[in-house]
Order: sequence, then C-alpha cells, then structure tokens
Amino acid sequence: MTPSEKIRHKALEMGFDAVGIARCRPLTSQRETFDRWLERGYDGSLDYLRRNVDKRFDPALLFEGARSVVVCAASYKRPPCEGPVASRIASYARSRDYHLTIKEKLFELLKALEELMPGSRGRVFTDTAPLSEKSWAVEAGLGWIGRHSLLVHPRLGSFLLLGEIVTTAELEPDAPFEGEGCGPCRACMEACPAGAILPDRKIDAGRCISRRTVEKAEGDEGDLHGWLFGCDACQLACPRNRRATETAHPLFAPIAELEASDAAEWTAMTQERFDQLYGETPLNRCGLARIQARIRKLFP
Repeated sequence: MTPSEKIRHKALEMGFDAVGIARCRPLTSQRETFDRWLERGYDGSLDYLRRNVDKRFDPALLFEGARSVVVCAASYKRPPCEGPVASRIASYARSRDYHLTIKEKLFELLKALEELMPGSRGRVFTDTAPLSEKSWAVEAGLGWIGRHSLLVHPRLGSFLLLGEIVTTAELEPDAPFEGEGCGPCRACMEACPAGAILPDRKIDAGRCISRRTVEKAEGDEGDLHGWLFGCDACQLACPRNRRATETAHPLFAPIAELEASDAAEWTAMTQERFDQLYGETPLNRCGLARIQARIRKLFP
C-alpha cells in the first residue's frame, strides 16, 4: 500500500467512518463566498469568524510547510431520544465532547503518520482553529455542502463530526467531490423553525437556534422553539439522514443519566452534580444556570 492508503486504512481501523486527503492550496472561490457571507452580516455576532480568515482557506498560512490535509469524519447518528429533556438537546451534545474525543484519535493518527513518513510534521484540528473544515472535507472528496450548510456524505448523511491533520507529508490526494446530491429537495429549509437557512446554502447565524442556545448571549435569547441546547431540526428532516446507518461507536454513546433525567431532576441539579455528569460534554459550554432557566420556561 502507498502511504496515503496506509493512513486511510489506519483512520478507518481507529473508528473513523470516512477519511479523505486534500492537497494544500488556497481555496480562492470558497474564500470569496465566505467573505460575501460576512459582508451580509450573517455571522450572528460570532466575532471569531472574522479573525484569521486567510488561514481558513490556506493551511500553509496556518502551519508552515503544510502539503496535505487529512480529513476524518465520524458519524454520531443515534436513535432519537425519548426523554423530555434529552430529546430537546442536539444529538452531538448528548455524549462526551467531540473536541476531546476526535482530537485524541487524531493525535494517534498523526503519530502513525510521522512514523510512516519520518521527518514529516503536523498539527491536528477539530473545530477550534481557523480552518474551514467543511470546505476541506469537500476538497478531500468526502461529500458536498447541503442546503443546511452542513457537509453531507453520500452514505453517512450529515450527522458527522470532522477533524483534520495538516501535515508537511506529501500524500496522494483524493479527487474533490464534484456536484451535490440535494437536488430539488428543500426539506431542511422548510423544517427550520427560525427561518435561518437561506436559499444560497448559507445560514443566518443570527437566527440559528443552535447559535442562540450555545453561544453566550446578551439579553433575551428569543424563541428557541423548544430546544434547550443546539438544534437538530434541519438534519432530522434530511432524507439522506433518514437513510444513513446509525453509529454503534461507543465513543459517541449518550450519557446514560441524560437519557433518563426529567425536568424536575434538572431544575434541582447542583453545580457539583452537573460538573460530575456533564463537565466533559458540550453542555458545559452553555452552563447549568442557562439550561435550568430554559427548562423552567418549557416545563413550568
């Protein structure tokens, strides 16, 4: 096997569901599209999106000597939750924080790459650095950007977590994904209760329920349409996701206590108990007090 084939095989062996490789180059058209999105003010006051824009679309500016981007995807699709609280929390947030889980796997993969190609160096990224993950996933042949602005894999759908290794290793790239598979479908647009999905495959983050429930807010959060943290409305409506296989990976198994907890248990929860159960989940980003305030509104 070639080094690229060995890395793909290793990533799948480690539990990733899909892996692709892209050659580092400036993604000029994607950068221009992103700039227009920012100009229209659709970033919803997420100021970090306006920093280091050049690096998002040119990894060589993010990591000196970068030659290749290895993009790994893991499915987190699970059966719907039945619990009154858990069912109102986005599915990615019901298990251990993917930033921790995915990075641990990527560091392991990077070690294997550096042993395979001595002298190469690399960095791992998972949604916490200025790297346009979805753009690079398309470049690595993993899928297309759906109308809901999420990456859609032909087999896995869009319930996907992404992580990348930017490396100095010269790897054989995959062909970029051509076209898109949404066709005339508008299911995600019609399902968004906040009207945040725009006609040109962009999101108005100012309206997006996920942004409003997760990011720090000043004043009234607005109508969250029954969601406590995040929002899966657009993904649940997508026909690609209805056909996608559910993951059995234990790393993305929901926290058992979350599945069983009701509103009364949540409103009575102490900070110590919250930290014990959810300190390593995405819910910690929002904090107990905000979640409890939303639960009291939903279940007076």
